[in-house]
Amino acid sequence: MDMFDENIVLCAASAYEKKFYLNEEFTKLPEDIKNELKIMCVLFTEEVGGILTLEYDEEGTLLFKTECDEGDILYDDIACGMLIKKLQYEKQELLESLEMFYKVFFIGE
Repeated sequence: MDMFDENIVLCAASAYEKKFYLNEEFTKLPEDIKNELKIMCVLFTEEVGGILTLEYDEEGTLLFKTECDEGDILYDDIACGMLIKKLQYEKQELLESLEMFYKVFFIGE
């Protein structure tokens, strides 16, 4: 299986495990960017629950993916969608910079 058959995870946060994960491939990102990602993802899962994953597709577009445990009655799917849209608007510059970083250093565009 080619590495580009699957999306590449940038980071993830889980409301269940109260943990944040940053893919070690991205440790070269500046500390302030890593901190901003951590704050954004952790606050997201604190607000709506579940698990948030930021991942790159094969073109280098950064995607927000969410999931929840089957029995999680506190997970708010509607608030989740609204918060993603809000973050995409408010963090547009950060997200575009992360996409450019990925395209330059990982895809080689």
